[in-house]
Amino acid sequence: MNVVLEEDRHWWFASRTRAILGYLDCYVGPNDANRRILDVGCGAGNMMHHLSHYGQVVGVDLYSKPLEVARQRGLDVQEGSADDLPFDDQTFDVVTLLDVVEHVPNEHGVFGECYRVLKPGGKLVVTVPALMWLWSQNDVLNAHQRRYTRAELSQKLDRHGFRVLRASYNNFFLFPMAAGLILARRGRAEPELASPHFDDDAYQVEMEPAPPGMNGVLTGVGKVEAGLMKRVSLPIGTSILCIAER
Repeated sequence: MNVVLEEDRHWWFASRTRAILGYLDCYVGPNDANRRILDVGCGAGNMMHHLSHYGQVVGVDLYSKPLEVARQRGLDVQEGSADDLPFDDQTFDVVTLLDVVEHVPNEHGVFGECYRVLKPGGKLVVTVPALMWLWSQNDVLNAHQRRYTRAELSQKLDRHGFRVLRASYNNFFLFPMAAGLILARRGRAEPELASPHFDDDAYQVEMEPAPPGMNGVLTGVGKVEAGLMKRVSLPIGTSILCIAER
């Protein structure tokens, strides 16, 4: 599915996507028409066209407004909760949980449900925001419940029966700049961005725009980092990427 969405052009989405696809290339392998993939918390389906390069993808989300957008894009989605998935046991070969579990009060229910619907040997791909001391207005706009450390995420997955294969921080190279900006903005006016949690007309949280030149540079940095993450796990960053096996 050769589709380019507006989100794909934003440096943050592009960098996260490259890192995720790098892990999928290493641990899942090339496209398999019989492979079933579930994108939990799919929203408007912003990742489903990328995931479709690895198998048949279905998405599930709690909110109807982004699902309407996903259906307009021709994607296979349905309504349901991440901690009460509407699927049978051992249905999927891959489950993705991409910046989702931090929104859900019942995080253990989410991990348990992902384990339940995965086949034995199936892979779970998780991304989450990192480090509670980086809490910012972006977390408020996204209605986050928490941020994680790598050790904390790995321990929680292990508690639910998963075997962590790889876990790395990402946005490592940009970490000093990002952390400095977050700290500098505390107590000051923040950019006004749309959020479905505060704006009835929004179907997803608006990403803070970057000027084209800066967006290009940051995208290039993300490309270099994604290549590095195929070989090593990075020691710090603003987010965490993890792949685990049932």
